Amino acid sequence: MSELAATAKKLDAADELAGKRAEFVLDDADAHVYLDGNSLGALPAAVPGRVDDVVRRQWGSLRIRSWDESGWWTAPERIGDRIAPLVGAAPGQIVVGDSTSVNVFKALVAAVRMAGEGRDEIVVDATTFPTDGYIAESAARMTGRTLRPVTPEEVPRVLGDRTAAVLVNHVDYRTGRLHDLPSLTAAVHAAGAVAVWDLCHSAGALPVGLDEHGVDLAVGCTYKYLNGGPGSPAYLYVRRDLQDRFDSPLPGWNSHVEPFGMRPDYEPATGAPRGRVGTPDILSMLALEAALQVWDGVTVEAVRAKSLALTDFFLECVGQYVPAGRVESLTPAAHEERGSQVALRCEDAGEVMKRLIERGVVGDFRHPDVLRFGFTPLYVGFADVERAARVLGEVVAAQL
Repeated sequence: MSELAATAKKLDAADELAGKRAEFVLDDADAHVYLDGNSLGALPAAVPGRVDDVVRRQWGSLRIRSWDESGWWTAPERIGDRIAPLVGAAPGQIVVGDSTSVNVFKALVAAVRMAGEGRDEIVVDATTFPTDGYIAESAARMTGRTLRPVTPEEVPRVLGDRTAAVLVNHVDYRTGRLHDLPSLTAAVHAAGAVAVWDLCHSAGALPVGLDEHGVDLAVGCTYKYLNGGPGSPAYLYVRRDLQDRFDSPLPGWNSHVEPFGMRPDYEPATGAPRGRVGTPDILSMLALEAALQVWDGVTVEAVRAKSLALTDFFLECVGQYVPAGRVESLTPAAHEERGSQVALRCEDAGEVMKRLIERGVVGDFRHPDVLRFGFTPLYVGFADVERAARVLGEVVAAQL
């Protein structure tokens, strides 16, 4: 056994979260190392039985009675309250439903409306996941604002009296860089603008502190570190004191104060339900609710500590196993600037990732030259990390 393999064994033996791995449906550790949970989380073991019950009993037997008897109607807020502590929010501020893209649109247009007519500029993270940029551009056209794309580091320098809203990703999806949510939010507020954060690559991986840091609006997906399943519904956070001012650009019957009144005039509900639009996607929503059971007894702080230990150890192993000069880490070394993934620039990265997957190490490739590895602390162990780096070294060496 190599020195690094022995170290991994000791770290796994001391891991307080190691028992959580059994709550997921995973291949035998000798067959696969799954490091793509930053794209799609693994299947929690509680989900299949819950989905079977939802389909066969709640839908199959109770049918429409399940809106009341099975709690379907209240699921968006109930599950929102389950997510809330994972992002540092008190109950009553998160509603689950729709896609991340739809929620970005709702949040950004509502932010512009909150800011008022005197502010005519939307600032957007120029390095953002493309959809956020597309939606920001559309929201700017629809609201008559000007779009200003800048890097997150440049945001404080461009804020001013013209700024209506700022949309930033908490963690960069390519590099894994963690942006400074507290200081950027404070800067946006000092300029009199509204802060909108995309939490897709941070929720479930590290502390967010929405309430603590006064974030105005936030959105996120649930299929990455929250393990909700492919296409699982996203969520929308509206800070409590802003909820009465939240003017959704997508008013629907589900967000009406009297959803069954069928009135021709729209009057929004109060609180988190104001963020709803149409009929919730019950099957995927209740699968998500079951998936969130893996968080029982887990603190985000413990997850963050293990995440940093995993990524530190991976970088150490890469340094030992991969031939010098063959990969370059794009992920910051500083803990305060790192999410829960490691991005490595590598020549022929697409072919390298293909070979890794053939050998049971599953990460992903981002054009043109990035190998991306996500570390989900609830089910990734240190032996996984050592093996992934060792196989990467062997694959890269074989190409020399």
